[in-house]
Amino acid sequence: MVHQYKNNGYDIVLDVNSGAIHVVDDVTYDVIAMYESHSREEIVDALAGQYGREEAGEAYDEVQTLVLAGELFTEDVYEDYIMDFKKRPTVVKALCLHIAHDCNLACRYCFAGEGEYHGRRELMSYEVGKKALDFLIAHSGKRRNLEVDFFGGEPLMNWQVVKDLVAYGRQQEEKFDKKFRFTLTTNGVLLDDEVMEFCNREMGNVVLSIDGRREVHDRMRPFRKGDGSYDLIVPKFRKFADSRNQDRYYVRGTFTHENTDFAADVLHLADLGFRQISVEPVVAEPSEPYALREEDLPVLFEEYDRLAAEMVRRRKEGKDFNFFHFMIDLEGGPCVAKRLSGCGSGTEYLAVTPWGDFYPCHQFVGNEKFLLGNVDDGIVQTQICDEFKCCNVYAKEKCRDCFARFYCSGGCAANAYNFTGDICGAYDIGCELQKKRIECAIMLKAAESEEEHEEE
Repeated sequence: MVHQYKNNGYDIVLDVNSGAIHVVDDVTYDVIAMYESHSREEIVDALAGQYGREEAGEAYDEVQTLVLAGELFTEDVYEDYIMDFKKRPTVVKALCLHIAHDCNLACRYCFAGEGEYHGRRELMSYEVGKKALDFLIAHSGKRRNLEVDFFGGEPLMNWQVVKDLVAYGRQQEEKFDKKFRFTLTTNGVLLDDEVMEFCNREMGNVVLSIDGRREVHDRMRPFRKGDGSYDLIVPKFRKFADSRNQDRYYVRGTFTHENTDFAADVLHLADLGFRQISVEPVVAEPSEPYALREEDLPVLFEEYDRLAAEMVRRRKEGKDFNFFHFMIDLEGGPCVAKRLSGCGSGTEYLAVTPWGDFYPCHQFVGNEKFLLGNVDDGIVQTQICDEFKCCNVYAKEKCRDCFARFYCSGGCAANAYNFTGDICGAYDIGCELQKKRIECAIMLKAAESEEEHEEE
């Protein structure tokens, strides 16, 4: 399978099964488009008037050389592998600890219902968190590096327990030959110097929630009485990001139908001095006024293109920043298992509620159909884990012929379930946006490579 597209002046050809990417000229681009269905003579005849017979012929021969080298129109070698992949033993390597089912903001789009997750407000006790870490260690097999994300609601509303659990985890590292990487997601309301100092010492990554421009942020992320939170958090976030040397953090926002011009929000955050930025599409019931709609897609595509082109320009000026959804590794990239199965929710990654229940991930919390077990009894509903183990790009019908499948790994199981009733379904709007982001990410790599060659 080959995917071709043009972006920001680049003619890009992706060979899906090999992962090879080619930036080509116009004649080669047109030859590739005809290669599988036409002979050399037919292609040269068709393109001779536009490019000349000699140039068209040379382009055809270059394409054929790439085909013979296994860099174009390669066969899919992974479908047979997936059968063995399903049988593989899995270990738990990451937990999302819902340290607080409570929040001090009332974000309009919050899938957690102001932190309650459609249940009750509660803070995780140290005892429950300790049992969760013990479970992770016991079920991590020979894996040494383990990840724990302190999530909410708002984790800083249960800050002492966060600190106590980090201390407990550190105590277990040498005893069990494990290494914990702790992360934290916060809205910043309770952020202070003591929290920053602790996080800089103990947290591998910190996610700082902000949606962009003041009017956009305050409309969607107000306090419960309606006041905006932008002016309170921005100075804190800027100080925090600088204290981490503009590394090991993300400012993370959400765009909605009400700000489809979201590139302006990304650039606003960049202009505030942030270097690590993630602004992601809202996922919401279609009935919500802020939900993204199919008719928004052309506008959103243009915004991604505009943002990518601006990032090329700023990089040349030494004002570059990272945009999470445009970050892509074209050389190493994820391993085959990751390309096929994605985030590992329900198998390698679990969410833990304040009272100790296990769910496949934070977005399934509160849906009793996906209750896996608890910190006292362990995983009881193993058949649910087996279902997630079999959720991969070959189990998803819409993924089979999609050029993006080895980059997105089939997308989010929770979004698929919420929109189709099946974890092996597909959230169509999310898929279209993902494909666009991948195209922009590859274009950025092409531009970066071109700049490096110009400097040589």
